[in-house]
Amino acid sequence: MASFFGFPNPVNETSARIVAAGAVVMGALFVATGNGWILVPLTYGFIARVLSGPKFSPLGRIATQVITPRIKVQHRFVAGPPKRFAQGVGATFTIVASVLMLSGADTAARVVIAGLVGAAFLESAFAVCLGCIMFGWLMRAGVIPEDVCEECNNFSARSLATTSNQG
Repeated sequence: MASFFGFPNPVNETSARIVAAGAVVMGALFVATGNGWILVPLTYGFIARVLSGPKFSPLGRIATQVITPRIKVQHRFVAGPPKRFAQGVGATFTIVASVLMLSGADTAARVVIAGLVGAAFLESAFAVCLGCIMFGWLMRAGVIPEDVCEECNNFSARSLATTSNQG
């Protein structure tokens, strides 16, 4: 069951940034058009990635198995738990926006997704993961136990962050 719901650790940052770019495109399309059907794949993707990484996420699969392997750079690997937390934040945003849309609060849903687009853009363009930053703050505050992410506390372990170009 753990492998079914497992999340990769470490995570290829290139793949994470590609997935974030996909979220930017879908989210911006929703904000521009207000078409609630766009929230269906966007929400599903975040929930699927929280539960099982890229395994059941079409966008995650395309990023990890098609696009990333074709990018010939030295990929950087980062800790998985903060990235999973960030996917959870994205899932929360998309679920809230979906509920708002269903209740007729279209403008509020667009505002929520605009916030998600801003965060996803920072990840995609600059490798700034706001969810990962929040994860670190919650670890320092003791809300998230340190054993959830040993690598997050061990900066010397990040030397593994620049290895091969796996997806």
